[in-house]
Amino acid sequence: LWGNETYCMIGYHSIPVITDAYFKGIKGFDINEAYEAMRKSAMGHGDYDYKYNYKELDQYIKYGFLHLDVMQKLCDKNHWGKYTECASRTLEWAYDDWCIAQVAKALGKEDDYKTFMKRGESYKNIADTTIGFMRPRNSDGTWMKSFDPAYANYDNGFTEANSWQYSWFVPQNIPALITIMGGKDKFIQKLDTLFNIQADMSKIHFSDVSGMIGQYAHGNEPSHHVAYLYDYAGAPWKTQKTVAMVRDSLYKATTDGICGNDDCGQISAWYIFSVLGFYPVNPASGIYEIGTPAFDSISIQTASGKIFMVKARNISAKNIYIQSAIFNGKPFNKVYISHKEIMDGGVLEFEMGDSPNKTWGNNDDV
Repeated sequence: LWGNETYCMIGYHSIPVITDAYFKGIKGFDINEAYEAMRKSAMGHGDYDYKYNYKELDQYIKYGFLHLDVMQKLCDKNHWGKYTECASRTLEWAYDDWCIAQVAKALGKEDDYKTFMKRGESYKNIADTTIGFMRPRNSDGTWMKSFDPAYANYDNGFTEANSWQYSWFVPQNIPALITIMGGKDKFIQKLDTLFNIQADMSKIHFSDVSGMIGQYAHGNEPSHHVAYLYDYAGAPWKTQKTVAMVRDSLYKATTDGICGNDDCGQISAWYIFSVLGFYPVNPASGIYEIGTPAFDSISIQTASGKIFMVKARNISAKNIYIQSAIFNGKPFNKVYISHKEIMDGGVLEFEMGDSPNKTWGNNDDV
């Protein structure tokens, strides 16, 4: 799969990679030429087979979401089974479109910026606020009947997942997602439920849905940012607890030491970030959310030769909670760190303890 377009997955995720590279100063490509390719990718591929490409992108562009009933008819007509995937495609296209908007703005393409920012809000069109889940929707606006957020199969409107796992995929605007779910308190409660509810595996028919902690599926990528979302709701100690739980229970130094398909290294990458103590919830934002470090000292040498170091005093298997932090000699109370701060080098030092300090990082500045 490496380095080739296989048309086997949803979205057009080379776009976030290009966006991320551009804003992080990666050289060696023409951003104007790249932007034209990004834009073209997002404007429809009507002559390709839907099952392996994005024939229904025109429908998404026109209406702001893929229609469950239309997709079911198309699948029946072409004998594709029930690969509707309408909800997850809508969510992932929306994120990719947001990324295009950021590059458009940087290049002074204001009309494109407005267009793709609007498309980047398409997640709102499948958010059923009455139940707090992303839910497949028909062309007449009605919601999917007999909807079960715990059910995962080809006919549920999601790709290799269920709504419990995909409803969190709005990395471009987590504050808006919090509002959709009823505010910070309800958002935190729903996250708690995700990790604690008993998963009925008889309802899950994808082998990719593995590494289960409640309804959280660490063996598949759509879940990977979720443990860090507590940071956005003013409960970073819950991110610290949850990241440590995932990190310490689902990784082993054995030949079967990961809980799913590594998919070009993503499950491994999550681990590397999560022992460093931070993770990119939205890779194209240039921001990393703070989690919890795993070592007393670990360093990164940047491409320019500068050293960024993370230190954790009093770290242990039980001491997973951040008590306080200092960055380059000054108090640090943010639940995120920027890519630029890391690339400029320095020392981020945490004081760790075995119980939460609910005042550290508990602010709205995320």
